[in-house]
Amino acid sequence: MVTVTGTITALTRMRTEDGHDLRHHGDAEVRDDGGSLVDLAVNVRADTPPVWLREHIAASLGGLAAYPDGRAARAAVAARHGLPVERVLLTAGAAEAFVLLARALKVRRPVVVHPQFTEPEAALRDAGHTVGRVLLREEDGFRLDPAAVPEDADLVVIGNPTNPTSVLHPADVIAGLARPGRVLVVDEAFMDAVPGEREALAGRVDVSGLVVLRSLTKTWGLAGLRIGYVLAAPETVEDLQRAQPLWPVSSPALAAAEACVGPRAVAEAAHAAHRIAADRAHLLAGLARFTPAGLRVAGPAQGPFVLVRVERASAVRRRLRELGYAVRRGDTFPGLDGQWLRLAVRDRGTTDGFLRALERALTD
Repeated sequence: MVTVTGTITALTRMRTEDGHDLRHHGDAEVRDDGGSLVDLAVNVRADTPPVWLREHIAASLGGLAAYPDGRAARAAVAARHGLPVERVLLTAGAAEAFVLLARALKVRRPVVVHPQFTEPEAALRDAGHTVGRVLLREEDGFRLDPAAVPEDADLVVIGNPTNPTSVLHPADVIAGLARPGRVLVVDEAFMDAVPGEREALAGRVDVSGLVVLRSLTKTWGLAGLRIGYVLAAPETVEDLQRAQPLWPVSSPALAAAEACVGPRAVAEAAHAAHRIAADRAHLLAGLARFTPAGLRVAGPAQGPFVLVRVERASAVRRRLRELGYAVRRGDTFPGLDGQWLRLAVRDRGTTDGFLRALERALTD
């Protein structure tokens, strides 16, 4: 069955009835024959990790004979958000957190707000849950309509800013989804790419059932290292921790976590967020030239990526590959069809080259 806004549909297969492949991610665009392409498909900040972080991680390798000890990294994350350590759980990337939530929490009616990162739904389905969807609509700017979330949903998952729409939802609107007996999961994997982290819920303890997920792989270019964390009530952290294997986060990843939440790194990430905003504005200005050709940008975009709608998107994507650029197909996201592409924000030189290639692809 196909869902519409405000309705919930049961899902039973990994490739859904409407053809969405929940396990397709941007890295598929740059594997194998795509390895030589300019990468606008993966939302990892370019030119990362920085030299100082690589050297810090390399220095941790001398301790590989010892079992990982996450106490210092956990304390550093807690200090970063002004929370007690009991509210922090370190994970092998935010993706592991979705698996833990799906396996550990006793929920009856989980709901995922789409379009968004598909791994939460995939993890819930793998764990045997019947998953409901709320689909946000292009005509509403893919903004959250709280009334579309059913009152009896006892687990609600939403991204902020949302991948792939790049929409930044107001924190108060998301917090308004909290209910007694409901777990409210907010994926803030890209929040540190938003200047000032406005609309963040990380660090809030006044929202019932709130679980915030953060990733350190996007801003710092550590996708191969796998490091993220969960911020939640102590009892929820304990439930998730019981579902983890022993020593789930490696010593190098723990070293990276401690470094990436320190004052120097937080300041560097804040500077990078402003640079990303400027680079995104440059990309959006360039894309506006193609409005007469039918290209539309979802938004307003607030993340380190933009979502565009264009006719014959599959053909445009293939032509861009021939011209040396990889972009993310959008049709694997529930709520989107084959007319959507996601573009990572890059520096101005890379963007200018991409825009020239896009002009050729649209003309061809």
